[in-house]
Order: sequence, then structure tokens, then C-alpha cells
Amino acid sequence: MRLVIGSDHAGWVLKGAVVEHIRKLGHEVVDVGCHDDQSVDFPDVARAVAAKIVGGEVERGIMVCGTGVGASIAANKMKGIRAAVCHDVHSAHQSVEHDDVNVMCIGAQIVGPWLAADLITSYLGARFAAEDEDFRRRVEKLHQMDAES
Repeated sequence: MRLVIGSDHAGWVLKGAVVEHIRKLGHEVVDVGCHDDQSVDFPDVARAVAAKIVGGEVERGIMVCGTGVGASIAANKMKGIRAAVCHDVHSAHQSVEHDDVNVMCIGAQIVGPWLAADLITSYLGARFAAEDEDFRRRVEKLHQMDAES
């Protein structure tokens, strides 16, 4: 799978471990920044992550910030993005299976590299359960909400 990853300065260090783990799993990573610990605004990074997904260059994205919350808020402002903060393995896979999430947000101040690796493995191993009519209907309603805004 081809993924995009982005972080703000608070997530920069954890992002390095995340990229390494993704590559070990055999996936390709497009890194849209940040590339050091200098202050950066997470909405700018979210916009760059979203552009790669909506433009079809990648399948999914991962954002790392301090808590994951700011990244999720910013990413969800972009049409076509369904972002979720995931700090447990169940949410990491169920958000994809039930809600077709295409951006997972994690907080570097909340999880460390070991848990982040487990979250990523769960997120990347999950597939949308399109055979379930309820899930399809709900995600279609999310698409309609995007079209209305």
C-alpha cells in the first residue's frame, strides 16, 4: 500500500519510528513533513496529507501530532477525508472496517513507538467491511455530507 505521512513538530520524533515500521511492513511512504523539530502549523500538514489522498496518489494517511486531536480536526475539514484519533488497537482497525477511515491520527505525547507500531499494523491490516449494508449506508451518508459542504 502507498501511504502519506505528516506530522507537526510535536510528532516529528515519533514519525521517524512510524515511517520505519511502515517500511518494515512492506509499504511505501510519502512524507509531507515536517522534517525537523521547528514549529509548524498542523493544519498545513493536514492539508498536504489530504491532498495526496484526495488526489489519488496514496490510499491512506497517518498524521502524528502531540495528541492526535488537532491533526484529526484539521484533516476532517478537507473534503473526502475521514480521520480518526486512534490510541488503541481496536479503534485502529474498527475505524477502517466500519467507517472507512482514510487518515489515522496518533498523539506522540500519548503513545510511544511500541504502541504506535501496533496501531499502524492494525490500521494497515484493516479493510472496509463493504459487504455490511449498514456500514455502506453510513459511509455513503458521510460522502453526502461532504458534497453538501
